[in-house]
Amino acid sequence: LARLREYRTIDEGVILSTCNRVEVVAAAGDCQAASDDISAFFNDQKTHPLAQSPDGHIYVYRGPDAVRHLFRVAASLDSMVVGEPQILGQLKQYYDAAQGAGTVGAILHRLFHRSFSVAKRVRSETSIGSGAVSVSSIAVDLAKRIFDRFDDKTVMLIGAGKMGDLMARYLQSNGVHSMMVTNRTFERAVELAEKIQGSPIRFEDFPRYLKMADLVIGCAGAPEIVIDADTVERVLRERKQKAMFFIDIGDRRNFDGKINDLDNVYLYNIDDLKSVAEDNLQGRANEAQKAEEIVREEVQSFVRWMGSLDQVPMITALRQHFEEIRRREIERSLGGGLKDLSAQQRAALDDLTTAMINKLLHGPISQLKKNSADDADDATLYLAALKRLFDLEGK
Repeated sequence: LARLREYRTIDEGVILSTCNRVEVVAAAGDCQAASDDISAFFNDQKTHPLAQSPDGHIYVYRGPDAVRHLFRVAASLDSMVVGEPQILGQLKQYYDAAQGAGTVGAILHRLFHRSFSVAKRVRSETSIGSGAVSVSSIAVDLAKRIFDRFDDKTVMLIGAGKMGDLMARYLQSNGVHSMMVTNRTFERAVELAEKIQGSPIRFEDFPRYLKMADLVIGCAGAPEIVIDADTVERVLRERKQKAMFFIDIGDRRNFDGKINDLDNVYLYNIDDLKSVAEDNLQGRANEAQKAEEIVREEVQSFVRWMGSLDQVPMITALRQHFEEIRRREIERSLGGGLKDLSAQQRAALDDLTTAMINKLLHGPISQLKKNSADDADDATLYLAALKRLFDLEGK
């Protein structure tokens, strides 16, 4: 951030770095010059030996397009998984870092806080974040429909790979305390069990422990069925028909499909979970259309505020310009042919000329405010025209 501010074209700046984007959000008087400097800034970041030139991967948004982009990022409309909630926390983190570094001013302060509000509005007015879209979260959501609570349930993980690790951590975050881990290579089971404070079990022994498991997760790379229907039927008798939930997320089927025919047993495989994920993603896509409309409204609101930043000093300068002309002409008249006017007549003349100036300025000022509200580009052109017409350059 300090290096970014060394570029004179950058008035304010925030650097974002999320899972699929690195961006500089900047406020600048000259957008083209600032864009060139930001590209140079990216090229100067040689902090990694494998770093390559980012040219060809850089995208640029300016003005309202830049505002819209940030609002979409905050609302998770630009995420790889639409509706994921982590992005808003990341934006706040990087905004706080920039604020701490002193690279945020009035423009970006307003822009980022507005983006946070947009994200909250999208969350409250749409269902874009509803419906789990990861295998782990869907599996847990399905389990919640069967078990009213997790803190008194026992889980058995068959397979100690990455998916097993991920599932274990997700279950822990949802209240599971008791876990057993088994794997063909016992050392892997021990390693994962230590990570999750679980109990390692030798692979050849796990059938004896099945009766203790309420939820069984299969994520082993075994080419053959690991648990068949007969085994589960026997275990159910030992459990006095207490419900069991099987989640098969192995590359190959770990559990016999006939298990699902048994009473008090629920079996979902990876295809089932992916189907739910696709349905939920489609639901989020439908809600995204509502979210885009919210973003469009909020962009217009922010652009109007931006326009007002230039509008206020222009209105002040215009009024001051006309007021100087009015006073100069009155003083000239009162020193000449109108010098014999009484105090009451002088006051009337002052009121008359003030009213005339107000009426003359009403049209240009109203049009300036209207253009600022309707179209930022039109407002910019109108401001430039007023400066030229009334010789207000530099005021």
